[in-house]
Formats: sequence, structure tokens, C-alpha cells
Amino acid sequence: MSVVQRTADEQQVGQRLDAVLTSWPEFVSRSAAARLIEAAHVTVNGQTANKNYRVAPGDVISADVEADVGPGRPGFDIMPEPIPLDIRYEDDDLIVLSKPAGLVVHPAQGNWTGTLVNALAWHFDELGQAQGSERPGIVHRLDKDTSGLMLAAKCDEVQIALQEAIRQRSVDRRYLCLVHGWISQDSGLIDAPLARDARDPFKRAISDHPSAKSAVTTFTVLERFEAGRFDDGYTLVECKLFTGRTHQIRVHMAYTGHPVVGDPVYGRRAVKANRGLQRQFLHSYSLAFTHPITEAELSFIDAPPADLQHLVDELTPLSVGRTPEGEEILDALYQAQADRMGSGTVLSGASDKTVPDPILSAEQQKEDTHER
Repeated sequence: MSVVQRTADEQQVGQRLDAVLTSWPEFVSRSAAARLIEAAHVTVNGQTANKNYRVAPGDVISADVEADVGPGRPGFDIMPEPIPLDIRYEDDDLIVLSKPAGLVVHPAQGNWTGTLVNALAWHFDELGQAQGSERPGIVHRLDKDTSGLMLAAKCDEVQIALQEAIRQRSVDRRYLCLVHGWISQDSGLIDAPLARDARDPFKRAISDHPSAKSAVTTFTVLERFEAGRFDDGYTLVECKLFTGRTHQIRVHMAYTGHPVVGDPVYGRRAVKANRGLQRQFLHSYSLAFTHPITEAELSFIDAPPADLQHLVDELTPLSVGRTPEGEEILDALYQAQADRMGSGTVLSGASDKTVPDPILSAEQQKEDTHER
């Protein structure tokens, strides 16, 4: 332990605690200071404090500057790790990749290594730093157990431009989602602000509190499945994000009474109703945007991984049919995956990859097997 203690001077009064620590020579970045605070290795007048705490006259600030809190500790940058990446597109400015379920996007308490950021740092020499040194390249996030398409940026200019495009709702992001129960209408819009759950800061909840942020999701039904002995049926939907709040789709669908299948936080606990799925059935399958440098219109689709495909295979005998939108979208996924299998994959850091099958109808599966 190496504790450094200083008394706040007049110039520091009113500043945030993490900003004050950044002025100390022991700290190389504000993010490093913030992580040390979050790990409770910083005290103000003998008490732990939040990084947002505004320093008062005479405050005595103590910090254990050698505490091991992962990549954010003073003098320690993001550790590059040879984690394979499934790259779908890359140019001089940006990267489109498919994130597997189980991969955390950036280092945080409990996951200081083994993240997407660590993988990006290994595979790319230049990444945007506009999100801070602890999140190089990151434009937006997916939950740990949500799979699918993501954007990353190689420079600050592109990172900022893509984030602004998301704020302006000009990046089209769509997800495949299986929910409990039958949704009777074929489409709908959910406009319900989200805030931190007052009982659990790691969760989000629908709220009219002044701190709540606007959250808008639309859904389109693709296919419905009959109820079984241990469930009330299922509906496969496409969800489109107009905002990007934490857990947005998961909270919004639960709010409608149709929680995401397999969701351990907002969903149903019954193992049989979740069909044994070990994570939420949520997959970022479609991404479309205007390239901020070339102005080219880019679009990508990504078939769901094997665990989600397996569940749909189990439900296929219970299908009561697809909607016209479902026929179009799921057929497009089938064709895109067939094209991808024919052209091969681009997987940085691994010799090969087994590409999961897209959601196919029983008839398409038979035809595909016969053709092989």
C-alpha cells in the first residue's frame, strides 16, 4: 500500500474528485482516477466518496495509488489480448464486427481483462480515444450476453461522428428478439423513459423521474409460436432502437408483458419456459449507416448464433406462420448467411470459424441439407 494524502487548494474547490486526482502527478488519466475511486481506494476526510463529489475547502484527499484495480490503475494502459474477432468489414476509418455472447465490451469492475476493448487493442494499432483511454474504438455497446453487430472506430473524428449519428438516429440498428407470449398486433412503438432502478443501481426501470432519459423502441412481429405445457407461447420480433439506453429492449419488452426469453434480470425464472436458454434471446442482426468519411451507404446483416438458432429449431413445429415482414427478413438472413459461407469468413486471430446457421424454416433446412 502506498497512500498519498493532500489537502484541496483553493483552485480545486468545486471541482469533481476525479478531476482533482487527475492533477496529481501519480495519475496518468482521469479514467484511472475514476476507477481507483470506484474501487474504494480513495477517501475524502476519511470517508469513501463518489467520483462526482465536488471538493470542498479543506478536504483531505487520500489515495492508495498502488492499489490493483485492473487496467485503469495509474500508469497502466489497456492490455492487448489475442482474442479472436469476427470482422465483417474494415477500412482505414472503421470496423464492423460480430460480438459473441459472453464477451464484455469494455473493462469495468469484475471484468478488467478479456473484453472486446482488449481484443481491439491487440488487433488494431490505431483506435479512437474520444470515449477515453479505457474505451478505445468503442462507438456503442452491447450487453455482455447480447450477440451481434457492432461498430468500432479507428480515429477520434470517426468515433465522434458515428456517436453523433446514433444520437441523431441516423444509424439503423435492429435486433432479433424472442419474447414470451403472443403479441397480438403486428407492430408497435414503445416510448417509455428509463432511469436507474431505485432498488438496484445495476438495473433500469421505466420512470417519470427527472433523471429518466428518453427511450424509444419499435417492434415488428416476424413469427408466432403456439403455447406448450410450460409456457404461453412465444413471438419472434424485430426490435429497432431509436435511442441506445442500457438494457433498453429488455426493459421495454418486459414492460409490455412480453419479456425476452432467457433474460436473467427482467425475464421469467422458469427454466422450462425459457427452454433451457442460458442468456437473453437478443441478437443485433442488422446495422446500416452512412460512412462519415466516404459518405457511402453501408449495411450489414448477421444471422443468429447456434444457441439461438437451436431454440428456434425446437419451436418450428409450433409455428403458426410468419408475417410478411418475417418472410422477408428471415429469408434475407438465410441468403446472407449462404453468401457468407460461400465466400468464407474473416476472423482476426483464429485459423477458422464455424459459422452458425441462420433461422431457417423446416422446409428450407431440408432443401439446404439435400443440396449439400
